[in-house]
Amino acid sequence: MSLRILLIGNGGREHALAWKLGQSPNVECIIVVPGNGGTAALPKATNNSAVAADDYPALVQLALKERINLVVPGPEAPLVDGIEGFFRDARIPCFGPSKEAARMEGSKTFSKDFMKKHSIPTATFENFSDYEQASQYLKTISHNVVIKATGLAAGKGVIIPQSLDEAQQALKDIMLDKAFGHAGDEVVIEEFLTGDELSILSFCDGTTIRSLPAAQDHKRIGDGDTGLNTGGMGCYAPTKIATPALIAQIEREILQPTIDGMRSDGFPFRGCLFTGLMITPDGPRCLEYNVRFGDPETQTVLPLLVSDLADIMLACVSASPLLKYVPFKLQQRFSATVVVSAPGYPSSYPKNILMQVALPPSGTTIFHAGTKLSGDSLLSAGGRVIAANAVGETLRAAVDKAYEGVKLIQFEGMHYRKDIAYRAFRDDKAADKLTYAQSGVSIDAGNDLVNRIKAAVSTTRRPGADAEIGGFGGEVDLSQAGYPGAPIVVGAIDGVGTKLIIAQKMNKHDTVGIDLVAMNVNDLVVQGAEPIMFLDYYGCSKLDVSAAASFVEGVAKGCIDAGCALVGGETAEMPDLYTGDDYDAAGAAIGIMRSSQRLPRKEAMVSGDVLVALASSGVHSNGFSLVRRVVEKRGLSYTDDAPWDTGSGVSVGQSLLTPTRIYVKPILKVLAECAGAIKGMAHITGGGLTENVPRMLPSQLAAEIDVAAWEVPPVFKWLRESVAPAEMARTFNNGIGMVLAVSADGAAGVVVGLEAAGEKVYTIGHLVPRESGNNGCVLQNLDTWAA
Repeated sequence: MSLRILLIGNGGREHALAWKLGQSPNVECIIVVPGNGGTAALPKATNNSAVAADDYPALVQLALKERINLVVPGPEAPLVDGIEGFFRDARIPCFGPSKEAARMEGSKTFSKDFMKKHSIPTATFENFSDYEQASQYLKTISHNVVIKATGLAAGKGVIIPQSLDEAQQALKDIMLDKAFGHAGDEVVIEEFLTGDELSILSFCDGTTIRSLPAAQDHKRIGDGDTGLNTGGMGCYAPTKIATPALIAQIEREILQPTIDGMRSDGFPFRGCLFTGLMITPDGPRCLEYNVRFGDPETQTVLPLLVSDLADIMLACVSASPLLKYVPFKLQQRFSATVVVSAPGYPSSYPKNILMQVALPPSGTTIFHAGTKLSGDSLLSAGGRVIAANAVGETLRAAVDKAYEGVKLIQFEGMHYRKDIAYRAFRDDKAADKLTYAQSGVSIDAGNDLVNRIKAAVSTTRRPGADAEIGGFGGEVDLSQAGYPGAPIVVGAIDGVGTKLIIAQKMNKHDTVGIDLVAMNVNDLVVQGAEPIMFLDYYGCSKLDVSAAASFVEGVAKGCIDAGCALVGGETAEMPDLYTGDDYDAAGAAIGIMRSSQRLPRKEAMVSGDVLVALASSGVHSNGFSLVRRVVEKRGLSYTDDAPWDTGSGVSVGQSLLTPTRIYVKPILKVLAECAGAIKGMAHITGGGLTENVPRMLPSQLAAEIDVAAWEVPPVFKWLRESVAPAEMARTFNNGIGMVLAVSADGAAGVVVGLEAAGEKVYTIGHLVPRESGNNGCVLQNLDTWAA
């Protein structure tokens, strides 16, 4: 039959529907009320703004006048209002659910009760229409929550609070202050689920379902899912996590039971059911239902539909279920959509901005949303203005083409996310990430050795020395060892590690001499000790006087920086142990302190103490077995220009040989000025933040660190491309060479003192009660390190 379609709406979803419906040979014309600048340009479409989109009797009259034989409401509001009933009474097929079935989106309390009744997997929840009861309930639960306004709120009525105070404020905003109007008369408080979100759009005829590829939306305005919630800033499909087995499970446990439950409850669903899902470690969970096509999901999945959309819609709304008899074929390709918004969106934003949009190449489509025509000019008319979609053989190709499509769009202040589909690419990279263990170094084995030898070490106790290990330096209290009035002696021993291999390849040996001193004296000063003497060891196959002299000159320079004396050393030639130009080095630093200066003061630490950090100068001297593997994997030579320092002319080797920063003098200065405020310090060396910070803490406290709180040097951003975030955190210093635990009231003075001494200082977190099973270091926003 020849189809004359009335399409209601003016967003990107409606443009995509009109675009796809217009491809059907059976479609004669499409009248769009009110439409936008994109629908106005489609060959079979005509915009009509003479009738309001929410004047349902007038829309029926328009449909009768124009001999419409299929109505397609785009947004949710008309469906929740019962537009389908108006056209049913006029005997005009309407692709959309009845008012009763539309309650699945119109009332979140209704849909959650439906899920419970039909045993559809979802989050634990409670519904409330009384503010005081809801507020009291929040005080009785321990799990994180999501608070949802039960009515329609333009996709923004969902709050994810980070604390009880935020949850109570959100409840007040929704229920008392009516941030979302009457949509907040009732709320759903449900358990916060973790995992990956999926959106599935399914055609339904009341009995049969046919689903489009699973898509993943990007709700937040900023890259990395930061900033305010929006209606959707981009989308891609299909998602990698949506395996055939997972989709089969979703259909079996969620989608088909939903359709069957609605039919058995007396309101069969006909139209497009949008199911929002969370794929948790325990399996898929239904988050919510929408009763219409999503936006920007529609712009993303419809380009993958090969079959005739008009035929599918007619089969869904026919007098008897026909969907299973209609061809339903999908492209086995990938699709990505990038939404471009007005400046200021999702807060207040200007309209009527002049736009220019060039014609896209084949495989790329520009979908208009908040646009309008004024004469021959295209103007912005909304927050989410326009979008570029592309289809490709791979997801990478689709995303790249979509961003090429964005370049065809020009208007002042335009904003778009630069990371659409980043989760999928994160998963790709995660499978190819290197670990420290793969480079031959096991942090766990080192920890196991310490635990294994503790018993043997403890047998060597003597007065003044408890012979415990695990701190940064070892102590002997000489006053207790038979030397009344003498200070505590603190010793540290360390090496430079495989950073020496880079020094040997670059024939540059002075900076690793500084490293040797730094690694030892930084371990001393964190215990409150002042380094006074240093000894070095240099072992090689055959003594190269020039290389050895350069190395020791670097040691001397480090000692000057640390304020200690180089009092002795050892040089050994061992041709049967080393080969060629190989050499190794170790050093020992000795410092002194009074008992009143001893750190950490674990007994003084309390929840709320502030964590202050000092910037590193780069990788320092740990993790180089992994660094060298990354350099090798990326096909670089140490004489190549450093890719993280482009334009500087500095080579990979030169940059990596930047010496470890020596913190002794600024820390001793601030200890003298603010001794009472500083309760503990951790030198961030092997084991990174994860392993080193807990070494200064009592068993009942943990360090809560926001890894987004400091400026990360470019070399670590480059390493992240090959190393997973958690591995970065337990291998490298990531831009932080020293962490201090400081009393809350003394933190400002400590920061001022350190900055006056020339240090770059960051406040990165605070101490919190340690939960069972926690290792003592909680890293927040670690996902921002995913390259």
